[in-house]
Amino acid sequence: MLDHAPSGDTPGPIARIRNLRVEFQTKDGPVTGVEDVSFEISAGETVCVVGESGSGKSVSSLSLMRLVEFGGGEITGGQLLFDRPGADAIDLAKTDADLMQTIRGNEIGMIFQEPMTALNPVFTVGRQLTEGLRLHKSMSRSQAEARALELLREVRIPEPERRLKQYPHELSGGMRQRVVIAMALACKPRLLIADEPTTALDVTIQAEILALMDRLKRETGTAVMFITHDMAVVAQMADRVVVMFRGNKVEEGPVRQIFETPQHPYTKALLAAVPKLGEMRGKSAPEPMKLLGSDQGEIKPVPGTNEVLLSVKNLTTRFPVKGGFFRRTVANVHAVEDLSFNINKGQTLSLVGESGCGKSTAGRSILRLVEPMAGEIVLDGKDILALDQSALREARLDMQMIFQDPFASLNPQMQLADQVAEPIHNFGTLKGKEVMDRVAMLFDRVELPRSFMRRFPHELSGGQRQRVAIARALALNPRLIIADEAVSALDVSVQAQVLNLMLELQAELGISYLFISHDMAVVERVSHHVGVMYLGRIVELGPRARVFENPQHAYTQALMKAVPIADPTRRKDESELNFKPIPSPIHPAGYAPEPSVYREVEPGHFVLETDSGY
Repeated sequence: MLDHAPSGDTPGPIARIRNLRVEFQTKDGPVTGVEDVSFEISAGETVCVVGESGSGKSVSSLSLMRLVEFGGGEITGGQLLFDRPGADAIDLAKTDADLMQTIRGNEIGMIFQEPMTALNPVFTVGRQLTEGLRLHKSMSRSQAEARALELLREVRIPEPERRLKQYPHELSGGMRQRVVIAMALACKPRLLIADEPTTALDVTIQAEILALMDRLKRETGTAVMFITHDMAVVAQMADRVVVMFRGNKVEEGPVRQIFETPQHPYTKALLAAVPKLGEMRGKSAPEPMKLLGSDQGEIKPVPGTNEVLLSVKNLTTRFPVKGGFFRRTVANVHAVEDLSFNINKGQTLSLVGESGCGKSTAGRSILRLVEPMAGEIVLDGKDILALDQSALREARLDMQMIFQDPFASLNPQMQLADQVAEPIHNFGTLKGKEVMDRVAMLFDRVELPRSFMRRFPHELSGGQRQRVAIARALALNPRLIIADEAVSALDVSVQAQVLNLMLELQAELGISYLFISHDMAVVERVSHHVGVMYLGRIVELGPRARVFENPQHAYTQALMKAVPIADPTRRKDESELNFKPIPSPIHPAGYAPEPSVYREVEPGHFVLETDSGY
């Protein structure tokens, strides 16, 4: 199974999973989470476990920590052999609770997927970091605090002394994730399990955290089990790859072998569904992806038109920060500052940037879900900012939004057919039997079976829920759809299907999209034009080919460098990542920012001249 079986004084594997089987008891009888999985992890090696939601990859990791029992699971077969220093290997599946408590956090560290739920909101960062050290290493308070400070420096958190006294909610998502990594590394574990540690992070923070984990692995010789569904991250991190599908291991091998000569049809399909940065080079218009096992016929590009549908000029949105005895406005968050762009009929403009750059606020401002402070928004000749409430309601027939989290945007108590029909009833565009005919047609359009119309949101997978959200957005025949991170929470193959669906609808119905995302490879696949946002402003705007192939602004260049590419021969080096910390967007109440001034570097390709702090 391993390329390097132990010979002589070569250290053997730290962890060996043999024929693991995990079952969950439900009202309908037992459900198998993991059927039969075996693999090994050696010191100083990163084994990436890949697969889609429900393939059993997280269940395997929780079994190693024996945490699966707390979620209603039971290890019903197999061995989990763990090599302890100066002692015989033990089977974690049969270890008693007291010994497991010693091993957990001390010899096996775990980085959980969601940093906000992995940290306790009522204790300071310092308290949570020192807890494990004092329990496992019997350190005094001052020793534990000194080590905690050292750990925060290792994971490159700015101002670590101040952070120790702060609570989790006072840190950004990227910083919280670093604290979780520091906690996992605190006792220098021999095995580190990382469960989707970068899924919720921006490209730049993800690149830094991957480089950090790689460096720490090289320096300490820790074995790493890395669980992810992002094939670009696998290409960047893995020494070996284990591919899982429906509770079974379907393929295992060195990273280059898996990417260059995959054997199993599922691995081939998974790799075909990954959008790769650079594969749209030389193509003038976006086109759907060629997916394995689907009869797509001939793939045609989606050129769109040159007729302007939406024109945004000098859009500015700020949020007041109130303080003092009389709750006066003492400062403003400059969320969107002097934004101007056009979207043509049947075309897509993508806004990209990191969390907090103002891209979602820009999308919401166009729909007037948040009220802009200044600017002009013209949709097909109508000035949206000048409309009163009833006229705005009518204008929203032409504008719809697809939100990031389909579960939060659907009503859990309504059947799906009623949710898709709701906008039709609200606006009275159809009556009687025509309504359900239209809903059935929309379910066909987004490729969901009509039997799903009677289901509720919790009975669907994430990708199916997102299709319902798209069907609902299409219910009124809108001309503009704002898609806010519409595919970021989806598995690779589901994401590819949803993107293809959006491009097909664009080609057939002439819909325009404002596509908001931080995934550069996805943006390259679907866009006609791209605007890169930083601190509320567009720093670079132009046709997709020009912005991706000839980035001019320093921030765009840094963003491009950070994107992991799904090719193990093109790994990023830590020296390539040179990000500056993002300055605060909060300014005092009297602050007047400079207007945005742009330089045209080539026809239609603009770069911000005003100093934006980068």
